Amino acid sequence: MSGGVDSSMAAALLVEQGHDVTGVHLKMADTPSGLPGKGCCTLDDARDARRVADRLDIAFAVWDFSAAFAERVVDDFVSEYQSGRTPNPCVRCNERVKYAALLDRARAVGFGALATGHHVRLRRDADGTAHLWRAADPDKDQTYVLYMADQRQLAATLWPVGEHHKSSLRAMAAERGLLTAAKPDSHDICFIPDGDLAGFLRPRLGQRAGTFIGPDGQTLGSHEGAYRFTVGQRRGLGLSGRRQPLYVTAIDGQQVHVGGREQLRSSRLLATGMSWIAGHPPASGGVTAQVRYRGRPLPCEIDLNGEVADVQFSNDEPEGVAPGQAVVFYEGQECLGGGTITRSWSQTSAASA
Repeated sequence: MSGGVDSSMAAALLVEQGHDVTGVHLKMADTPSGLPGKGCCTLDDARDARRVADRLDIAFAVWDFSAAFAERVVDDFVSEYQSGRTPNPCVRCNERVKYAALLDRARAVGFGALATGHHVRLRRDADGTAHLWRAADPDKDQTYVLYMADQRQLAATLWPVGEHHKSSLRAMAAERGLLTAAKPDSHDICFIPDGDLAGFLRPRLGQRAGTFIGPDGQTLGSHEGAYRFTVGQRRGLGLSGRRQPLYVTAIDGQQVHVGGREQLRSSRLLATGMSWIAGHPPASGGVTAQVRYRGRPLPCEIDLNGEVADVQFSNDEPEGVAPGQAVVFYEGQECLGGGTITRSWSQTSAASA
């Protein structure tokens, strides 16, 4: 129970279904309360979760995962930026802490299942095989950050809110007198509550002078650290006065390559660390790939070589494919699995990473 409306309603729905529910709040970072645009995991959030548990008359506990979170998510986040990649900390958090480690702890202490407030849906075959489906509310779907779930994990997981739209959940929470009914969603990286990414990375990575390289190889200016930028970024480059808007197209060490929007489109990418929810890759065509959390899934062809996927886009090409982000595959509404992008190419430029 994070202290938000989704996990509050997950607990409420399970209680109403007759489950014996214990609410658990994860302490993952010492995030100050009261910051504008804060992420999550503050003391206020813990208090809200406890009040909801009291309202539902269920047991409540706080589990300290802060050491695991710092090592497996925050340190990885800094290391990825240091290497010129753009990590997705929400993917890493679910892969290593908020879902995986939490489920392991829950099973170890005797709980029969784990439920969270993720907006996803589960479908189970008669033989018990689990399928991960997009949420009923497409604007809140979170299958992208859970692509690494496996059959063992899904067999012990419940996701009750994925069947409902967010507006309905808020109305349901208000009807039940839950104080989180109107609580705003968190959008920031939880361990960077003020949203200042450069300010967070600067003391950890230092000043690393580098250059902006234009589409023709010319030097267009200088910067104080490539970690301040990501593929697809247009604002905040400090390269004003140009005829056309410039976007970050690639990061190579401390060289930040920029170009026109047409150079953001990628016809091909490589991904590693492939994980398939069914335990094996898809056997048929009709697969789409999504390269950003809120990105649009696009038709593709996948050529697999072990845990490396060579992904080809044909008619429609994604923009701003960033090494370090996840590529997640779908067949219709079903999430099939995914991996981590390591390289991409466009038809109008050389390798973009």
